[in-house]
Amino acid sequence: MPRHTNPDDSGTDSTATDQALADELGMDIGQDDTELDELQSLVSALDDEVAPPVSSVLELLVGTIEDLQERVDDLEADVERTHDVATTAVGNAATNDQRLDDLETQQEATHDVAKSAIAKAQQLEADSDHQEDAEQLPEGIEPSSSPLDFFANCRQSKVKTMFVERSNRQNTYRAISIAKRWPEFATTRTDGSGVFMTKADLQTALTAELGKEPHRQTVKRVWEKLIEIGGTDIAEKTRQVGRDQTKTEILAMDMATAEGLLEKRYVGLDLLENSDHKAATGGVTPVVVESSP
Repeated sequence: MPRHTNPDDSGTDSTATDQALADELGMDIGQDDTELDELQSLVSALDDEVAPPVSSVLELLVGTIEDLQERVDDLEADVERTHDVATTAVGNAATNDQRLDDLETQQEATHDVAKSAIAKAQQLEADSDHQEDAEQLPEGIEPSSSPLDFFANCRQSKVKTMFVERSNRQNTYRAISIAKRWPEFATTRTDGSGVFMTKADLQTALTAELGKEPHRQTVKRVWEKLIEIGGTDIAEKTRQVGRDQTKTEILAMDMATAEGLLEKRYVGLDLLENSDHKAATGGVTPVVVESSP
């Protein structure tokens, strides 16, 4: 008679019975690599040799294994599809990040071009007032020779408010701050006539200023800002120590100009209060005078 399973039968008894049946038929149900086709052939071959209940159990077993195998195949397909979707999503995210970086770079470049155009227009307007404005300085106070010289000598908290908080020109403020830190990061010429800074020096100074390694675009833009606001006070040159060495780009200042950045001669005069608009748009300030030819 067919075997009826009681609710109280343990899993161990069932497993033992299955193993005994497999041993009787010469099967090894513990091998994962048993092929379904071989198992199906074996069941067909034994169909006439075993009792109908046993044959039914074997066919049920084969069907169950077949269903489980199909389920495993479906799950593997799902995992592969999920992996492909995740890989595609990561790739799209990286592409979008790069596009955003490119757009930000283009926007900043366009912004700088516009600021430069405004500055040139205001430069022409301010040129005729240079000497008159300079004469309004207190006795003994020298006028500035460049925008860099002017802003370096004003109260830095107000300079930061103007360039960082009001007009979003962080790189201009960074250029002013780095220029004032030349005793730390620039090289003094052996004859004491001036100082110069390489791009490597500028990167080191920016790392100290920002508290982290600057992006190469930041180094490039601060370098360009130093040239822009330095006027004739800063000269872009190349330096070559020996014939075998490659030429290195440098920004050079004479010693009088470099020391003039540290004088703080406009602190307390509140000169930024009346020149906020020009400073924010990149124009010269009322106390900047042209250098003598």
